Amino acid sequence: MLGGEPLLRVLFGEWPREWTGRSLETVRSIEAFARRCAALAERQPEQAKKYRTFAIWAEGLLRSMDELEQSCYAAKKYAQQIGHFRIDDLTAEERTSYERHVYFDKNAYIRFFALLDKLGTLLNQLLALRTERIKAHYSYFTMLRNMRQNGLHSELAKPLNEIKERHQGAMSRLRSRRNIEIHQMNAELKDDLSQSLANNGARRTLENLGSNMEDLDQGWAMVQGSLHIAFRYGCAYLRRIE
Repeated sequence: MLGGEPLLRVLFGEWPREWTGRSLETVRSIEAFARRCAALAERQPEQAKKYRTFAIWAEGLLRSMDELEQSCYAAKKYAQQIGHFRIDDLTAEERTSYERHVYFDKNAYIRFFALLDKLGTLLNQLLALRTERIKAHYSYFTMLRNMRQNGLHSELAKPLNEIKERHQGAMSRLRSRRNIEIHQMNAELKDDLSQSLANNGARRTLENLGSNMEDLDQGWAMVQGSLHIAFRYGCAYLRRIE
C-alpha cells in the first residue's frame, strides 16, 4: 500500500505519512478494486485486457492521490513559514518559503482536476456511460452531468453530485486558478497584475495564502471523498457482474 514513502515530508524532517480514517478506507477500496479486476482478468481471458486496464488505472489513481496529498501538505507547510504579508517585509527565508509554496500550491490545484478527469475516464469505461458521445475530450464534470441528466447509476451519481455541490465554491476558485495558470499567465501573477494596475506598477502584498490553503483543504476533501464513493461502488459493481 502506498503511504510509507518519505518523499516530500523529508523536506520538513518529518516521519513518513500513514493513511488514516476515511483516506485509509479510500486506499483500501482502490486496492480492493484493483485486486478484483486482476482476478477477473484471470477468470475471463476474453476480457482480460479490459480488466487489466482497469486495474492499472486504479493503481495510477492511488499514486495520484498520494502525490496530491503530499503537494497539498507541502504547500501548507511552506505557507506557515511566511509571517509577513507585505512584500517589502519578507525576510530572505520567507521569500524562499514563498517560492516553494507557490510551486507546491500550483502542483496541487492542477492535480485536483487531472485526478478527477482520470477518475471520470475509468468510470465512463467501467460503467459504459458513453460520455464521449457528448464531448470527445470530456472532463469528470461532463461525465457526472451525463450520469445525472440521463439517470445512469443514480446510486453513484447522487453522492458524487452531492460532494461536488458541497465544495463547489472552492472548486470553482481552484478551477479559475488552474485555467489562468494553463491558458493565460502564471496564476500567482494575476494578483501581481491587479496590484500593479491599482498601485502605479507596484505590488505591495502577497495573495491571501490562508484563503488559498482553505480552498486546498476543500479540494482535497472533494477529490478524496469522490474516490472513496466511486471505488466502493466500483467494487460492488464488479461483484454483481461476476
